[in-house]
Amino acid sequence: MQQRWIIHIDMDAFFAAVEQRDNADYRGKPVIVGGIGRRGVVSTASYEARKFGVHSAMPMAEARRLCPDGIYLPTDHGKYQKVSAELHKILAQYSPLIEPLSLDEAFLDVSGMGLLYNHPGEIAAQVKHKIKAELSLVASAGVAPNKFLAKIASDLCKPDGLLIVEPGTEQDFLHPLPLERLWGVGDTTIRLLNVAGFRTIGQLASANLPIFAKYFGNNAEKMRALTVGKDSRPVINEQVVKSMSNEITFEHDLTRPEEIKLNLMALSQKVGRRLRQASLAGRTVTVKIRLASFKTMTRSRTIEEATCVDDKIFELAQDLAREVASDQGIRLIGINVTNLRNWAVQPTLFEEPQTKRLNILQAVDSLKDKFGEEAVTKACLLTELPPK
Repeated sequence: MQQRWIIHIDMDAFFAAVEQRDNADYRGKPVIVGGIGRRGVVSTASYEARKFGVHSAMPMAEARRLCPDGIYLPTDHGKYQKVSAELHKILAQYSPLIEPLSLDEAFLDVSGMGLLYNHPGEIAAQVKHKIKAELSLVASAGVAPNKFLAKIASDLCKPDGLLIVEPGTEQDFLHPLPLERLWGVGDTTIRLLNVAGFRTIGQLASANLPIFAKYFGNNAEKMRALTVGKDSRPVINEQVVKSMSNEITFEHDLTRPEEIKLNLMALSQKVGRRLRQASLAGRTVTVKIRLASFKTMTRSRTIEEATCVDDKIFELAQDLAREVASDQGIRLIGINVTNLRNWAVQPTLFEEPQTKRLNILQAVDSLKDKFGEEAVTKACLLTELPPK
């Protein structure tokens, strides 16, 4: 059975961090965002403000008492929604299965990404790096076999952290933690459990089912499963995927045509693989090229029949890249496929060439899922590519 991997991305002090990013005078100072009236509550407090004991959901009057010299700002939902949309564009580059929880956090299912990455921790690290590079904001990430553990991991490593829970270590990670880390357990239940002698998740995990029934009623089985690190809930993507893309930023500018060709081929394989994982195909291929001068150019082409075949994407991408003639080096290359539709392979007696090729690619995908990325690959991609 394929190992399941979930990443939880959570922006650090999101509203306050956006305000600090956009106003240099706020940086390094306690910033509190929320309802600024007498009955307002704190939405987000910067880490500088948290040192004074200010936290989200606190009455604003209490926050002002604790931190009288803080910078108090009203929420600007339009601004935060715009930044959130930019965040989710970044997340969509790494997985087609994304479940947003709010403007500033989401789950990503990255199971079966062995073709592209040695470990899902690499994906989380790249997501964090890209968020910082493109949005000038900081995120924390938890990586684990399920949503429950991934969320706890991201909470524990804030700010700017990355914490991985490896398969087989779930209970070692979970059991020393206080009961407050369990989902759906209110303060009253925590107090009752403490009185009964349960203070850590591990202590509660050792209890029998009647104990769970006493404190959790109809949720007894669910809570018992959580205490041993089990959570089978899927990542539910309720948003329609509109594009599938991947890009590479190089440490050294590319100048040789062969380097450009190899990177376009590698990107085409990544995008094609992700399309097939999501059972999608697209009609429009766009190539993005950023020159050494930071000038960015895009070229697009739309074909009649949607595709998720690597070679077809590469063919179109290579043609488009040739249209961007320049004597400058290239610092970034990206491929984006849009105009998406669902794709299902249904072999017939007289198969079209693309369907035959897709059947082969799906067989290769299965081999790579089982034996690793290098089980089957193009010989030319064994050549070392320039560092990203």
